[in-house]
Amino acid sequence: MNGKTGLEIRNASIGDAKRISEIENECFPKSEAAGAESILRRLKAFPNHFWLGFYGGKLVSFVNGLSTKEKDLRDEMYEDEGLHDESGEWQMIFGVDTAPEFRHRGFASAVMEKAVSDARAQNRKGLVLTCKEELIPFYERFGFRNEGPSLSSHGGAKWFQMRLAFAD
Repeated sequence: MNGKTGLEIRNASIGDAKRISEIENECFPKSEAAGAESILRRLKAFPNHFWLGFYGGKLVSFVNGLSTKEKDLRDEMYEDEGLHDESGEWQMIFGVDTAPEFRHRGFASAVMEKAVSDARAQNRKGLVLTCKEELIPFYERFGFRNEGPSLSSHGGAKWFQMRLAFAD
C-alpha cells in the first residue's frame, strides 16, 4: 500500500483486462487508445509489465509497456507483443492512465514510481516513453529527460521521447 495515496499496487492478470480497456478508452482518443484485443494480447505476453493501482478495491490507474533491448520506442511495439524481451535492457512505457474521476490525487505518480522502482530492481538501463508536449514537465519530475520529437506517429499525434536512464 502506498502510504501517501492509500493506493494498492500490483501486477495485472487476465481478469483485469476489461477494466484496463475501459480506463484506456477514457484516457486516450480512439486513434491512440489500445483496443481490447491489444490489451488482452499484452496481458498474455507480459502481465508483469502492467502496474495497476487500486483505490478502495477499484482499479483507478495503471502503467504498461514491454521490455526490450532496443533503445527507442517504436510504433510497432504497441501492436506486436512478440517484440517483448523479458531480459531487455529498457522498459518501454506505452501508457500512464488514470480514470478521469480519480485524477490529481497522486495515483499516476504512485504507479509510475513503482514501475521505475521495479525497472531499477530488474537491472534495466532505464525507461523510455513518448508523451505529448504538455506532459513533459510531469515526466521530468521522475527524472525523465526530453530527447525531443519522437519518430512516433502513433494515432496521428505529435510525440516527444522521454528517457529515464539509471546511472551505472
